[in-house]
Amino acid sequence: MTDIKITRIVDISLVLLMIVQFGLVSYYHGKFRDAEQCTAEAKHKLSLATDTINDMQVRQRDVAALDAKYTGELSDAQTTIDQLQHDIAVGHKRLRINATCREKSTAAPGSMGNATSPRLDESAQRDYFTLRQRINTVTNQVSYLRYYIIEQCLR
Repeated sequence: MTDIKITRIVDISLVLLMIVQFGLVSYYHGKFRDAEQCTAEAKHKLSLATDTINDMQVRQRDVAALDAKYTGELSDAQTTIDQLQHDIAVGHKRLRINATCREKSTAAPGSMGNATSPRLDESAQRDYFTLRQRINTVTNQVSYLRYYIIEQCLR
């Protein structure tokens, strides 16, 4: 009988050992699955962050190119206005205006030879160039903002 008891004790010990091992395997398998899930979530978040960073870099390059383009156009327009103003000042070009000629104070009544050529006074001429500059500036700003909205905001 003692051999049977020893065999039963060994069998029970083996069964208990197998149950403990199964519990440990189940516990660590659950931990492994949790770690896999956390790794998959981290990879997904990393992928989203990388995509966002890449998109932001592309947008920054696009905005920088857009800014350079419109800044250059604005600079070119200002150069054109400055050149026109210089040409008018030195007499290479003239402004066309709808004006009447003022007669010189020494002109005889009814004579046409004494009239001066029609010209804007200095303040009107400065105002003309100021207005022209502002029109170019506003036109370029509106074009820039329109393109920015289409290319960056509506994307």
